[in-house]
Amino acid sequence: MSTRGQTEGGRQPEGGQVSLPEAVPFSVPGLTRLSWDLGTRVVDDEAAEPIGEWAGTGRWRLSAVRVTEHTAVVRVRTPVGRERFYGAAMADLQSALPELESAPQWHRRE
Repeated sequence: MSTRGQTEGGRQPEGGQVSLPEAVPFSVPGLTRLSWDLGTRVVDDEAAEPIGEWAGTGRWRLSAVRVTEHTAVVRVRTPVGRERFYGAAMADLQSALPELESAPQWHRRE
């Protein structure tokens, strides 16, 4: 499921760290960047269990799904509609979600 931390240009970020865009008010250790094709397939899979969807200012969107007992995929949609996908350990994501829930510029979508 991992692209080994590569960016769209095929380069690994400096220091090998993958991070969510700055507009997202939390970080998750050990993220992996997924290709659009793989991320879309995983998120659209009927076996993926939705965790939640959030909307931010500036038309940012974030959704997360549980893929396995221990893994999740986070989809971030930019204001212009571009989607980025990230793989994360379920425990790490669950630890970070309270920051998203308490961020004043983000709200949970029903």
